[in-house]
Amino acid sequence: MDEASNTLPAVPATATFAFGDPESVIDRRELPQYFEVWRSTNWYHPPLPMVRLAQVFRMSPHHSSAIALKVNQLVSHQVPTRWLSKNDFERFALDFLQMGNGYLERVPNMAGGLQRAAFTPARHTRRGVDPDVFWFVENGIEPDHKFEPGSVYQLQQPDIAQEIYGVPEWIAALQSGLLNESATMFRRRYYLNGAHAGFVFHLTDTLINQETVDQLVEKFKSAKGVGNFKNLFLYTPGGKKDGVQIHPIADVAAKDEFLNVKNISRDDLLAAHRVPPQLIGIIPQNSAGFGKVTEALDAFMRLEIVPIMGRMLQMNQWFGVEVLRFEPYTMSDGSLLNPDGTITPSGSLRRV
Repeated sequence: MDEASNTLPAVPATATFAFGDPESVIDRRELPQYFEVWRSTNWYHPPLPMVRLAQVFRMSPHHSSAIALKVNQLVSHQVPTRWLSKNDFERFALDFLQMGNGYLERVPNMAGGLQRAAFTPARHTRRGVDPDVFWFVENGIEPDHKFEPGSVYQLQQPDIAQEIYGVPEWIAALQSGLLNESATMFRRRYYLNGAHAGFVFHLTDTLINQETVDQLVEKFKSAKGVGNFKNLFLYTPGGKKDGVQIHPIADVAAKDEFLNVKNISRDDLLAAHRVPPQLIGIIPQNSAGFGKVTEALDAFMRLEIVPIMGRMLQMNQWFGVEVLRFEPYTMSDGSLLNPDGTITPSGSLRRV
């Protein structure tokens, strides 16, 4: 009661409000609108922003690790030629798997032949409006570099709605990867906060004097940072049963289902990449495990890596020489898995 006016304070009006759908900076629902290619003055814009695709490469360890595994397998079986180095091929393979497009520039020698195939990043390479012309777009401010007509080879991951640019085949798991990242960032912020309100300490016992209350307040203020999570002791002889109460506000550890979010988003990413979990360090949750690693690697090479090899070998026809070459993969039974998908039985003298 207000002593000055001897009237009860006014009761605030009830406020009601509702939250809208969750939105993010880069994974908004308008993202599919990017799937339509539109043209500028000299070149076509890609259906997905290449800068964003480059940024989400490290959105989840399961995503970047799956991409790195495929790149490592391709590089380890590549046979360097005089036209294509391992460094250029590794960058080309990484762009193809992450960005959905891989580019190599034909660098001519003094006689007009092929000197080497040089990597050009998909983040800055654009398909020109004129046929067989590509542009290097750096920042939209400096003048764009125009490649010589017919000098850039493009390998794209096919998409049902695209013909100018490719779309990464893992794009269906983009939301799961961003959810995985958001769950981790939320948990880190929660622990780094150090002063989050975990409960309400309700004190109504009249036997506790102001000095004791002040001491409790000081203890709560100091219970963060180094030395937090300490136990407090309060002694109130003759106090009431409910004179001191603790009311939890929220149990974040239980309600955000951190483990379920991490596991489900991880499974979505592995399904999108078709990578056996034991090949990227996933720990099995059951006693049976995942089976033999060698057998999983054999199936992975045959079903996933060899088809990628077949797509990449198409560049040899475009360049007119054997720019790219792969060596066979030795399977666990001793047989050879050739880059064209055929298998040479163990003990055979033929080696492709």
